[in-house]
Amino acid sequence: MSTIVSRLQSSLIESNSQGLLSGCSVLLAAHPEQTELFNHACFGHPIISAEKDKQWFQLSLEEALYLCSVMKCIKVVGENKCEKNDEELWRYMTSKKVGFPFLFKAYSHLRMKNWVVRAGTQYGVDFVAYRHHPALVHSEYAVLVLSDEDDNKNARLKAWSDFHCTLRLCGSVAKTLLILHISKNGDGAIFPSSLENYCVEERIVTSCMWRIPSMASVSNPPLEGLPVTSDPNLSQTMSEKEKKDTVRKK
Repeated sequence: MSTIVSRLQSSLIESNSQGLLSGCSVLLAAHPEQTELFNHACFGHPIISAEKDKQWFQLSLEEALYLCSVMKCIKVVGENKCEKNDEELWRYMTSKKVGFPFLFKAYSHLRMKNWVVRAGTQYGVDFVAYRHHPALVHSEYAVLVLSDEDDNKNARLKAWSDFHCTLRLCGSVAKTLLILHISKNGDGAIFPSSLENYCVEERIVTSCMWRIPSMASVSNPPLEGLPVTSDPNLSQTMSEKEKKDTVRKK
């Protein structure tokens, strides 16, 4: 994958490619060779258009900033066609997406490790990470990005029940839950040097870490009249069951 990304980088630099800011995404036109490289490197999503000599791609804010500021292979312009410098681009993107600095740090952290990173909205997470091209393998990790500055945004993840639901969902689609905890050290730095102040801590969470202890292992006995079971279909009280048995006997 790193070889394909390098080829895409060289091609974009040679063609002096420019992306156009469009709300919460960036639009970029690619010629046929670049179209193939974009698809193989898994950047952006193709947009259907009537133009035959070029293919438009819609890049997420994270993808566009990575190509622009980390790989330095594209330029980004605004509606007035004027090029945005790093600081202007950073201010724009942080105003468009809540928690963008942490999401971008997580995205770039995974991309630099040669993971293919895609949006994970359909799985209730921030990203999904693939070891190889999505056409060849399923995503291996469902990625949640947390930080000390989340406040109410990710308050749901502080409850055990929400973590349990997320783990159940990840398990049902054969993915491992990866928590990327982003912490910020220091203030005042301007992008891109500000990213050096962000530290990433990786945490893999498995179901065995959050398993509910069985009732038999609890020191206090279960409530009288309730069967010891975790199956909701068997949650009748003994008195109700006895009443049904009595009716059947009659």
